[in-house]
Amino acid sequence: SNSSWNPNGITFADINTIGINPQDIFINTNNTVYVPNQEKGQIVVLSEGSATPTRIISGDLTNPFSLFVTTSGDIYVDAYDSIGGVSKWISISNTFVVVTNVEQKCMSLFVDIDNNLYCSMAYSHRVVKKLLDNNPATLTTVAGTGSYGSSSNMLYGPHGIFVDINFDLYVADTYNHRIQLFRYGVSNGITVAGKGSSTTTITLNSPTGIVLDADGYLFIVDSLNNRIVGSGPNGFRCLVGCSGLASSAANQFNQPQSLSFDSYGNMFIIDVGNNRIQKFVLSTNLCSKYQNI
Repeated sequence: SNSSWNPNGITFADINTIGINPQDIFINTNNTVYVPNQEKGQIVVLSEGSATPTRIISGDLTNPFSLFVTTSGDIYVDAYDSIGGVSKWISISNTFVVVTNVEQKCMSLFVDIDNNLYCSMAYSHRVVKKLLDNNPATLTTVAGTGSYGSSSNMLYGPHGIFVDINFDLYVADTYNHRIQLFRYGVSNGITVAGKGSSTTTITLNSPTGIVLDADGYLFIVDSLNNRIVGSGPNGFRCLVGCSGLASSAANQFNQPQSLSFDSYGNMFIIDVGNNRIQKFVLSTNLCSKYQNI
C-alpha cells in the first residue's frame, strides 16, 4: 500500500525493438515481456534481463494493438486490421488461429480464470466477452450500451480493462476521465477513481491502462497527465511521472498507454510518444522487511 519506485526510469526497449506507436505490454510470471510491434506487424518477446528479443512472432498481423498471454504461453492478439477479429498464437504448434470476429479493434484484451475473453471497443463504447471453450459463441456486452455517455451504465472510449478473481470488471473509461467498476452481472458501474468518484484525491485525464494487484490496490495509467497513479489506504497518489510534463526525460512520459509488473514489483510502462518501454524499479515495499535495490 505504501510502496515506492525509483522516480527515474530505465529505457528497457526503444523504437528499434518495438517500433513506432507501441500500445500494449504483458509480462508473465517468468518475467518474459510481450509487446505488439504495430509498425512491423509482429509480437516481440523479450527476457527481462535483455533488450535483445528472444523471439519475434509473425503471422500476417497488421497493426496489432493489444495482447494477452495465458499461463500456457498462448497469445491472444488484436488482429482486427488483418482478419477483422482476435487471433490466438498457439505456443505448442507455433500457429495462429482465428478466435472471434469483432466489429472494431480491441483496445485491450483480457482472459479471466474461467477462460472468458474480454475486448474493449473504444469506438462502440463497450466491453464484450466471449467464452473461449464454446466455439462458436456470440459476443456478450458486459459493460456499456454501445452509445457514448457518462451515466453509470455507459462508457466513452474505453481502453484498458482488468478482471479480478470475482469476475468484477475494471474499465479505464478514457474520455469520461474515470475508472469504472462493473460488478459481475451488474450493468451499472461504480466510479472508483476520477471524475464523479467519491474519492477526490486524484483527477484523471484520459486514463488508458489499469492493473489490480492481489491486495486490491489499483494502478492507473493517467495518459494525458503523463503519470502513473496508485491507490492506497489514504486514497490515490502519484507514483511516477509526477511532474505531469510531457518529455523524454527519465522521470517523465509522453502519453503513457499501458503498464505491467514483473514478479519483483518493477513497473514497465509503454511510453507511446517516446516509442519506448520505461522500467521503474521497486525501491521500497513496506509490506515486507526487505528492500529491492
